Amino acid sequence: MAGLSVGQDLSERAMQSSGPAPQYSLAKSFPGFGPVGPLLVTPDEFEDPNSIELGCTINGEEVQKGNTSHMVFPVPEIIARLSKITPLLPGDVVFTGTPPGVGVGRKPQRFLAPGDELVTYVRGIGEMRHLMKAQD
Repeated sequence: MAGLSVGQDLSERAMQSSGPAPQYSLAKSFPGFGPVGPLLVTPDEFEDPNSIELGCTINGEEVQKGNTSHMVFPVPEIIARLSKITPLLPGDVVFTGTPPGVGVGRKPQRFLAPGDELVTYVRGIGEMRHLMKAQD
């Protein structure tokens, strides 16, 4: 693993639920839907690279918070499993999952709306800020 960064795996829920079967990949394929940044940090820069806090806020309200130590599979295992299916090349990005609090799983459900500010962070790396807008 070359490094870690902040990533936001967005989904367009109407597209995701269209059709006779869920359209998970297609719903994540709109322009701007997989932002990564602001930095790439090497694992040796963390006191414990297997225990990193991450999460996001919407309009200043914390909606997701977790720690990589709570993942079902640790990052090295994710990379090993993925490498058995496809070659991983320099520059490839692997999204490893999301902390609890996804909008579709909330009661009531909560979805991003035009004008919302989504801030995604990983402690020790930084944060990304995105202002949501309606699709053209």
